[in-house]
Amino acid sequence: MSAPTEPQSPVLTAHRAGLIGCRSCGRVWPQQETHCHRCGAELVPPDRRGLQAVWAWLIAGLIAYIPANVFPMMSTQTFAGLAGNSEATILGGVIELIHYGSWDIAIIVFVASIVVPVGKFIAIGWLAMVAGRPANVEQAHTRLKVYEVVEFIGRWSMIDVFVVAILSALVQLGFVASIKPGPAAVSFALSVAFTMLSAQSFDARLIWRGLPLRSRAATHRTE
Repeated sequence: MSAPTEPQSPVLTAHRAGLIGCRSCGRVWPQQETHCHRCGAELVPPDRRGLQAVWAWLIAGLIAYIPANVFPMMSTQTFAGLAGNSEATILGGVIELIHYGSWDIAIIVFVASIVVPVGKFIAIGWLAMVAGRPANVEQAHTRLKVYEVVEFIGRWSMIDVFVVAILSALVQLGFVASIKPGPAAVSFALSVAFTMLSAQSFDARLIWRGLPLRSRAATHRTE
């Protein structure tokens, strides 16, 4: 027989303590304060209505991500087109890198251009759906970890656009060869920017707003 679990202590959040947290520096203040005395930012209580901006930016990012994968990311011209022109989409570029044996670069491009954006769409959408809903401490910490991962990987989402920009700047040999960014580069950059705005619009305080004062298991045991 398993040992009985100890009842969890009551979960006291800043909201139930009559405090409000600053979204800029994280300092908490009494609810009657209107501005943070540390950084000067305006103190706004968490509100689920702010999720409308999260969904709006997320949908915009999804819309921009479609042409980013359909249109060519990079176009290459050799001998002014006499030796042929080539255009490659994101996935086509990954396949071409694998064909030439550059597995390491292909994996980096695939993860940064396909796995990371799709993962961010799913993670932000999931956070927006569960924000403010009832949760125990373990579930709240899981949501917080997902949010921190989304914030961390956001800075690496532009790696594909950076590669195209660097190649376009370096490979400009006039008549011999030239590389130019395709229309997908703009769409991909917009998609990344929109998802970053969506993540920044998410109020992480809503993760803790749904915590009950006491876990349901502990409530049943006390009853």
